[in-house]
Amino acid sequence: MEPGIHRRKDDHISLCLQDDVNGKGITNGFDQFRFIHQALPEINFTEINTGSYFIGKRIKVPFLISSMTGGTERAYSINKNLALAAQEKGWALGLGSTRAAVENPKQKYTFQVRKFAPDIPIIANLGAVQLNYGFGIDECKQVVEMSEADALVLHLNSLQEMIQPEGNTNFKGLLKKIEQLCQDFPIPVGVKEVGWGINGSLASRLFEVGVSFIDVAGAGGTSWSQVEKLRSNDSLKVAVAEALNNWGLSTAECLLDMKSYPTMGTTIASGGLKNGVEAAKAIALGADLVGFGRSILPEAVESVDSLIQRFTQLEWELKAAMFGIGADSIGSLKNSKWIKRL
Repeated sequence: MEPGIHRRKDDHISLCLQDDVNGKGITNGFDQFRFIHQALPEINFTEINTGSYFIGKRIKVPFLISSMTGGTERAYSINKNLALAAQEKGWALGLGSTRAAVENPKQKYTFQVRKFAPDIPIIANLGAVQLNYGFGIDECKQVVEMSEADALVLHLNSLQEMIQPEGNTNFKGLLKKIEQLCQDFPIPVGVKEVGWGINGSLASRLFEVGVSFIDVAGAGGTSWSQVEKLRSNDSLKVAVAEALNNWGLSTAECLLDMKSYPTMGTTIASGGLKNGVEAAKAIALGADLVGFGRSILPEAVESVDSLIQRFTQLEWELKAAMFGIGADSIGSLKNSKWIKRL
């Protein structure tokens, strides 16, 4: 395994818990939208149905735990808590990058949480750039089999890799390799950003080459250039990271831009979402699922019970927004006319 990758994973957890690693001067964009309150919703709150489907599996609510961590004992504890809570509440679960387990089989256990979550969708995760650094279909199958996942997501993190001292920066020709993987792979392949957003044009091209789902992972939450800046002793890279502190497309911008292009798969909105009302706005703007990441990390470190309590709150906030506009299902929320830009 690459020297330092174990320490890097623990560094990432600590920095995301303890430091201000948000992008500066940019929000997730949902503050620019407001629902138009319907004083007579004409629905029964107790009959609101938040159920949905993702990669062929039923989920109780269209929420996804965004890919966060793996590869260390601390990460295993977090992933176990996430899996148990996701199973209890019927959420989908995205695992952190599984590269560490490919390079060091001793780390496989940190991603093996299927026994705690037998029924929910689980997504294995690998950096797309690794397709240019010796990883192919065999390695992709390996991470899926190891984690007993229902899908594989390839993450795009070019600016993070550029700031990282250990970064891999050859992103040339990846679209063709993603297309080949989609053609040859036995289960769905998705693509996600890590916090700078995917625009409508790129989303359309990814869907055209066979990608099944896209997580726009927009700006407004964690900025991985800021995280890597705090890890770096390179004054040049620190300065570059500082210049990038407001980089990216907000999550809401990504969703709006995607409306201009044909959508041939599932759209996931993540990136700085803090509550269920923002999740409802994301769905009303076109998302099929909504992802939560760093905003639930403190509870994931604390306990399963803390996570379940937080998940319950997020679900109630979603249902409250739906009740406020008279949407009794996720389909009616997604097609709602009761949202406006300020």
